[in-house]
Amino acid sequence: MIRLSDISLPPEHSAHQLPFEAARMLRIPNSKIRGVRIVRRSVDARKKPNVRIIYTIDVTVDGSEKKILKQSSCKRASIAPATRYKPPKSACSPEKRPVVVGFGPGGMFAALILALAGWKPLVLERGEDAESRHEKVEKFFQTGELDTKSNVQFGEGGAGTFSDGKLTTRIGDASLEAILQEFVRHGAPEDILYNAMPHIGTDVLKSVVKNIRKEILSLGGEIQFQAAVSDIVLKNGEITSVRLAGSGEIPCGPLVAAIGHSARDTYEMLFSHGIAMVQKPFSVGFRAEHLREDIDRAMYGKFAGHPLLGAAPYKLSYREGDRGCYSFCMCPGGSVVNASSEQGRLVTNGMSERARDRKNSNSAICVSVSGADFGTDHPLSGIAFQRKLEEAAFVAGGKNFCAPVQLLGDYLSGRCSARFEHVRPSFLPGTRFFDLNLLLPKQINDFMKAGMLRFEHKI
Repeated sequence: MIRLSDISLPPEHSAHQLPFEAARMLRIPNSKIRGVRIVRRSVDARKKPNVRIIYTIDVTVDGSEKKILKQSSCKRASIAPATRYKPPKSACSPEKRPVVVGFGPGGMFAALILALAGWKPLVLERGEDAESRHEKVEKFFQTGELDTKSNVQFGEGGAGTFSDGKLTTRIGDASLEAILQEFVRHGAPEDILYNAMPHIGTDVLKSVVKNIRKEILSLGGEIQFQAAVSDIVLKNGEITSVRLAGSGEIPCGPLVAAIGHSARDTYEMLFSHGIAMVQKPFSVGFRAEHLREDIDRAMYGKFAGHPLLGAAPYKLSYREGDRGCYSFCMCPGGSVVNASSEQGRLVTNGMSERARDRKNSNSAICVSVSGADFGTDHPLSGIAFQRKLEEAAFVAGGKNFCAPVQLLGDYLSGRCSARFEHVRPSFLPGTRFFDLNLLLPKQINDFMKAGMLRFEHKI
């Protein structure tokens, strides 16, 4: 196939134009275009009001591809790469069954690949299946009654099930297409294969993760929910089995620890056994919430609301020295959700359903932190830092899993807000006005404010 890149069309275009654009670029009759496959589609809103849809396509043609490329002299045309990632196959199985701890995105795909290879993995997940977990999460949102074993962080699909299903990465890897294909094969919409910022949607994800689970089981794998690993057993420096909280010991071969970022007790247990760990920088911050129509208009101008564009995302960053401030996990037409997993500690996340049609849009606005902020180089000091912030947020919200909240102008001025204006928070079970300057260290607040002021000019 021939790959054509940087095809720029206005939002009101028809997909039927793509074959004609391909013929024009390749300088061949329309009749020689046999097929077109969209490889990538993105929105270029940098020069409003001239918003454009940018395509990369693969084209099947009649005739010699090399000859057509040569005569067209098109610099945006090339032979499409033919190599695709294929999951590994194995002629033999390990002596002991592989065990995957955690059934979030990492554990789910590890188990799927092992199952496809014929290794019949055992998956141990401390949370519940998607259906049961959804009921617990909805109850928590409405009442503030937290189940520490089954929540937004723990359970089938991991935190991603309640975080929109945005499929973005800064990593270039041959397996990425195969991962997207697996999602589609298990019920995700096909547009994730080519959209530049693909998302599945929380409402659709619940079915997708269940379908992946069913295939793993059909291939001989086993999945145990409400199975929290409390300890590992080592002999001669090798892990030979795992112990479950209150339910015995399970022998294991290779062990995949796909435990996510919230299994803090598991990190502590592994560290106690001398498992090598290094301190990792991460980011902390707040969720910024705004009216979806305001962001749509700012990003797309007169094309705001166009069905091909949908709710507008944004991506913002500011860096000075070793510290950065940036938007993360932006949820167009979504909600801010309660992602707490420990009693007495509060943390927020963002979520969108497939339609992205809620009144508000939101994004995490984060500032990078490292050992200098934690106060020690201990590998687990970042966890202690997180817990301290989450405990302060829990108290600030009223000790009932409501979230502390503040208008941006008041945050910049250092005063507690008194009333909402045109934006009403989507967070459940509720919010409480509080001066957020009192939650984060001064150096992080100062950097956050500098970043937000720059973001205002960019938006």
